[in-house]
Amino acid sequence: MRSTFLTIAAAAALTAGAVHAQPATYAVDPTHTFATFEISHFGASVNRGRFDKKEGTVQFDKAGKTGKVELTLHIDSVNTGTAPFDKHLQSADIFDTAKFPTAKFVGDKFTFEGDKLTAVSGNLTIKGKTQPVTLKANQFACYDSPMLKREVCGGDFETTIDRTAFGVDYGVQYGFPKNVRIVAQIEAVKQ
Repeated sequence: MRSTFLTIAAAAALTAGAVHAQPATYAVDPTHTFATFEISHFGASVNRGRFDKKEGTVQFDKAGKTGKVELTLHIDSVNTGTAPFDKHLQSADIFDTAKFPTAKFVGDKFTFEGDKLTAVSGNLTIKGKTQPVTLKANQFACYDSPMLKREVCGGDFETTIDRTAFGVDYGVQYGFPKNVRIVAQIEAVKQ
């Protein structure tokens, strides 16, 4: 009887510990993390660019299926492959990097289907304006990195935003669309 009680007590203690597990902390790996954007150019082609400088952290509790992502993008690191276009994107016409040097995504709602992460929802801030955004997970996985000898979690995410909601209005009067597709490739290393 006593051993049964001890077994039940030990199982209860282990279960309580699992339920109250602390999320693990991960640092965004800038060499495997990119945020790119796409906007149609008069329906003929698609302009694309990315932000080369970024940093952030991820808190992730796999068992509890919860977490928080904070990703900061340095807008002055925009790279389209065309220097004059990069300069125009940084100007007051578009991103106004002199006043708003960074954009930030803070996601604190993780959505799962079973054990598969399907989306991360939160707030995106561009040019001092914050709007809710949901990043759909096209893929997501955690793995033990043979090079880093640590766990890495990451995925490929996408969303489409109305850029005018953030005060990025340039070109609407010429027929450029309001919608911009954002694709975010994120990997973060367990600390």
